[in-house]
Amino acid sequence: MSMNRSQLVQKISDKIDGDLSQSDVDKVIGGFADVLIEAVSQGEGVQIQGLLTVETVERAARQGRNPRTGESIEIAATTGVSIKAGSKLKAAAKS
Repeated sequence: MSMNRSQLVQKISDKIDGDLSQSDVDKVIGGFADVLIEAVSQGEGVQIQGLLTVETVERAARQGRNPRTGESIEIAATTGVSIKAGSKLKAAAKS
């Protein structure tokens, strides 16, 4: 089961003992998303030590195969996003 944004805002607000309102927490999450999107669009990475690393990756052009016809096709080069879990997040998943 996954958590939606409003549930995340509620949990963060509860976790910090109400020092920030839910509205303030929502603004922080929105700001984080904006900064992350801006960094990735400029080809920069973002690392939160122990939690996650987000970076762009270049995928070279390559030959592929159409599964229906078996015909060779050229797959164009693309830029993608790589998200890697940090050590604390990996450890939490094992528990």
